[in-house]
Amino acid sequence: MPDPVVLLEVDKRGVATITLNRPEVNNAYNGEFVKAMIEAVVSCSNDDTVRVIVIRGNGKHFQAGADLKWLKEIGKLSPQENIDVSRLTASAIRGLTEVMKPTIALVHGGCFGGGTGIAASCDIVVASDDALFSITETRWGVIASIIVPQLNAAIGPRNTRRYALTCERFNAQTAFDIGLVHQVCPTGTLDETAAPIIENLLLAAPIATSETKKATLKDAGLLLTDEYFEELVSSHAAKRQTDEAMEGLASFSDKRNPSWYPS
Repeated sequence: MPDPVVLLEVDKRGVATITLNRPEVNNAYNGEFVKAMIEAVVSCSNDDTVRVIVIRGNGKHFQAGADLKWLKEIGKLSPQENIDVSRLTASAIRGLTEVMKPTIALVHGGCFGGGTGIAASCDIVVASDDALFSITETRWGVIASIIVPQLNAAIGPRNTRRYALTCERFNAQTAFDIGLVHQVCPTGTLDETAAPIIENLLLAAPIATSETKKATLKDAGLLLTDEYFEELVSSHAAKRQTDEAMEGLASFSDKRNPSWYPS
């Protein structure tokens, strides 16, 4: 029987660790992964013993965004089925953002596409100096609408406009400079670096922490209305079924430049 695609462990202190566990595809997400992620976050939210949530990736990379083979498959489904897929994915990001317990992302290796959304959704991000980031969606003819609120809040619209439009890769130091990462540490020392952060979170009163987080999210506009959430979902799903998206994903599979690149 294959291992679960998302692992959840809670230690005796109440520190929950959610481990992204598709290392064979660099932890790229698909439908199974998204559902498992939602279940893990809901479990942590409902468990009164959980005080802190840590998210990390198994293998060489933190999270490589969407599984592009999966994206090609779901792009051929009906419009309603595509909306359902986008709503589920957006719900995972919304749930991670709105869980009223402190969250920490420990990032190593690649953090691409939706991986940057996971990082931006967390309260605290620590990255090792081998980490690489990229908001990759437009390179493949799709859009990152469901993580734009989180990205704008983390790095500001000015930086989102640059990096979500160019899809260029940037290192951990740049991620720190623009606000996506709070602290950079030497490769291999993520746990050591996170330990005092976790200790400080455990020293803080849990109800006061929850109320502070809620007030902060509300003031930042990150407690999305259902109407705006559905608008993001609809745009995300519709774009995936366009000719441009089909060409972008095909170019990835064929290892070539897309047709819109000047030859």
